[in-house]
Amino acid sequence: MPSEELWEKFFTPAEALKALGLRRDSNNVVDLGCGYGTFTLPAATISEGTVHAFDIEPDMLDETRRKTGEAGLTNVITYLRDFIANGTELPDAFADYVMLFNLLHTAHPKRLLEECWRILAPSGVLAIIHWNYDPNTPRGPSMHIRPRPDECLKWTEQAGLSVLTEHIDLPPYHYGILAQRPAH
Repeated sequence: MPSEELWEKFFTPAEALKALGLRRDSNNVVDLGCGYGTFTLPAATISEGTVHAFDIEPDMLDETRRKTGEAGLTNVITYLRDFIANGTELPDAFADYVMLFNLLHTAHPKRLLEECWRILAPSGVLAIIHWNYDPNTPRGPSMHIRPRPDECLKWTEQAGLSVLTEHIDLPPYHYGILAQRPAH
């Protein structure tokens, strides 16, 4: 993870979440890889539901908890968990909205997307953000592991999700994809 000051220059989180369809009535929101809480806090402000924030790094969860406390947000629960290797342990069909941001360069993207499908309620929405496939971005995974948008779309569909929007431009360095778990 880069420093928080540098990291925050890469996003406009509240605007990105609105572009990615997070709604006020999203009941259970899951943030996979919450990091500094960059998207957790705006999600907890936008949604009236509970935001479930996961990370493998205790320091990242401590920072997210500190910020939610300072902001007076009471609708965030944090989880220390390697959700890529072991899943989330959330119930099946639990979440209305899942945030999968900058993680599909993992060694097992399909497994991660299958976990998203499992925890999404029927008609629940998966929001994906990833770095543009461009070697000139100032950060992001190396190009040999950075997925192309068409790979992300293919993996999403292979996991059983229906793509709603193939490309949402999230300047300056990212794009988004919206998918949904089918109702039946």
